[in-house]
Amino acid sequence: MWFILGIILIYNMLLFYLGWNGWKWLKIIIGDKKQVKYVFWLILVLFGYSFVFGRFVEDSEVLTWIGAIWLGAFYFLLIVLPLINLLIYLTKFTPLSKHTAIKWFGHAVLIGMVAFFAFGIYNAYTPVIKNYQIHIAKPVKGKQSLNIVMASDMHLGTLAGVKHAENLVQHINEMEPDLVFFPGDIIDDDVKPYIDEGIPDIIKQIKAPVYASFGNHDRDEGVDLKKVFNESGMKLLADETFVLENGITLIGRKDRGYQDVTRAELSDLMKQVDLTKPVFLLEHQPYDFDIALKNGVDLILSGHTHRGQIAPMNLITSMIYENDWGYLKKGNLQSIVSSGYGFWGTPIRIGTRSEIVQLKVTFNP
Repeated sequence: MWFILGIILIYNMLLFYLGWNGWKWLKIIIGDKKQVKYVFWLILVLFGYSFVFGRFVEDSEVLTWIGAIWLGAFYFLLIVLPLINLLIYLTKFTPLSKHTAIKWFGHAVLIGMVAFFAFGIYNAYTPVIKNYQIHIAKPVKGKQSLNIVMASDMHLGTLAGVKHAENLVQHINEMEPDLVFFPGDIIDDDVKPYIDEGIPDIIKQIKAPVYASFGNHDRDEGVDLKKVFNESGMKLLADETFVLENGITLIGRKDRGYQDVTRAELSDLMKQVDLTKPVFLLEHQPYDFDIALKNGVDLILSGHTHRGQIAPMNLITSMIYENDWGYLKKGNLQSIVSSGYGFWGTPIRIGTRSEIVQLKVTFNP
């Protein structure tokens, strides 16, 4: 309770800080008009709590988008405004008046925010293909190389909607994969827009077998998400193993982010696995590499980190995770972590791009 109250207090203090800066600039532009001042603060509060109001107004795409835009603006301003305040303070040692400095620095912040959104939205909605070539020193039956496509963290729903899903399917089919993996965060906490927008029928158009695992945002009380995802053309593995015709064992994990779900021990899942054949693990959050290595996993595919999504958050993810993005080899274990096809909170990526991963995997004959 006290923790929540502390968070609310800090958030309101930050909101006031942004509003104080905004009004100082706006007052110079239009003058100190009381009615405008009241409207400004009212709009700020409405924007600042739009993501809260959205929780009480179901199916409100407007509030969802306003909340997403606000989160992006909030992040940008918290990074930029302290620097601007410092620069304005330093103008006292220059011939430039404080009044003029506030005016022109305010214009610069506005232009910077427009650029931030334009560039960030472009990065979020125009994915790149990230290619890897790996070798696993174990034999498989038949074809000795596989073209695998992986997409994580789609967060399909209101913000990443029909067009984003259609682009995903188009990109995947153009790559003509043998297998497709979705290691978690297929939806964004709410399955309703995923279903209402007809996204399951879009995912069904993928022309290759699709295997998936749960992520921390794949949740919706009272809904059998495994059934929903299976009916979307995927095979969802939740602490389950599945052996392909060529002998590869797939293991899909329940996500460790669920506090009310008990995960099986990986060692228990591995008891019946043929370790002379390749073992692929779909693990949404890139943790426990040592455990995977000890149990004979050859390839672990993950997402979750978004590579921070908006710089400089990538500095934090790189400190938290042994592999927060890209490729890592640890003994016989190989790890690939994707920055994700979608996004969380706000449709902005700075310092990262939405991506689809393509793996060319070869095996020992």
